Amino acid sequence: ASSDKARTDAASSINTMLAVFGSRAHMKNKAEAERSFLRTLLMHAFHFFVSVLISSQIQDTQCGFKLFTQDSAASCFSKLHLRRWAFDTEIVILSAYQGTQIMEVGVPWQEIDGSKLHTSKLALAMVSISMLRDMLCVRLCYSLRIWNASK
Repeated sequence: ASSDKARTDAASSINTMLAVFGSRAHMKNKAEAERSFLRTLLMHAFHFFVSVLISSQIQDTQCGFKLFTQDSAASCFSKLHLRRWAFDTEIVILSAYQGTQIMEVGVPWQEIDGSKLHTSKLALAMVSISMLRDMLCVRLCYSLRIWNASK
């Protein structure tokens, strides 16, 4: 969950940026200390694939905090194909293709009970594989113009 101050800070910067992505990247060392080795390994692998396949501009695509202007939200979400865990990565790709300026802001964050992500080793492996598949699909479909990203 994010604080009201982070929302206010992001909203004040929306004058020049059309899409603001919250980030927990500034808390990386704390996250590594509090997560299992497997989750830490998967987090680093995911960040690597995001930087290679999607964009190096956004470090934390999976943070739930996002703020859009009305026009950028309408343009982006009307074109969205993914409905699973990696839909955030498609938002980054669409924003880039549509010329939407994006920025990332640090947000205070704390883990709370009730995560939708099952943390068994098998469940984490399956989600990780499906997210990698979705990122590859997004990159290929937009690069080959199978999916249309125009506004």
